Order: sequence, then structure tokens, then C-alpha cells
Amino acid sequence: MSTVAPARQHSTTPEETFSIGRDIGARLAVGSPDGVVVLLIGPLGAGKTVMAKGIALGLGISEQIISPTYTIVSEYAAGTRPLHHVDLYRIEGQDQLENLGLEDILRGNGIVVVEWGEKLALSDGGQRIRVSIALAADGGRDISIEGLSQ
Repeated sequence: MSTVAPARQHSTTPEETFSIGRDIGARLAVGSPDGVVVLLIGPLGAGKTVMAKGIALGLGISEQIISPTYTIVSEYAAGTRPLHHVDLYRIEGQDQLENLGLEDILRGNGIVVVEWGEKLALSDGGQRIRVSIALAADGGRDISIEGLSQ
């Protein structure tokens, strides 16, 4: 697999954002190595959870995906590998982040989707995909995807 330049897409509806996420998930389902971390970055209401739901469906998960804001981490069965859906919205500071015990999840054999991914500093190896979602002037979303391999 080779890394491609950042892809930029524009979404005008939540359904389009979901579809972009589903495409990311489908690409991860076919050829990604273990230990992939997808960082979803954007302001409140940008569509990070919609994107996470699309990624899950692309991985073949039919279970209802909900934002794990209060539970912080939810796990779903994705074929032979788990999907960990992490929401760091309520996490403040490095101490709280370290107390979550995410190290095992991040080094595991699954795919990790992290909402509010800018709060997570990753220093070890592994595939990292950064999905930045910005609110556009037309009410849509400008989406930049970095690190997704072909």
C-alpha cells in the first residue's frame, strides 16, 4: 500500500459526510494493517460522529453506532478485528488522557476511530489517518483526509 497526498472533499449534507466515512471504512476493510488509528478533528457539530458511523458501516458493522461521549470508548465487532470508537470531548489535560488506558487499544489489532483526535498525541508507529472536518461558508463541510493508503 502506498500513501497518497491529502484528499480534499466537500460535503453538503450529513448523508454525503456519512458516505465519505463509509468509503474510508471500506478501504480500511480490504487492505489496512492492524493498529490503524483514524483521528477525526473538527469543531462541535462538524459531523465527526456521522463520519464515524460511515466508517463503521464501511467496515461491515451493522450495529447502531452512537457517540461514546459519556462512556469514552465503545467497541464493536468488525469481522476478525474490533473497531474501537473513542470520544475525547470530555477529556481535559494529559493526566485524564493517560488515566484512560488507551495504550492497549492503540497498540492492538483493531481499528481505532478517535473523535476530538487533536487531543491525542501519538508518538509510536502504525498507520495514522487524519480526517479534518471544517465548517464551510455554504453550510457544508470541507473534509481533508491525510494518511489513507491505497
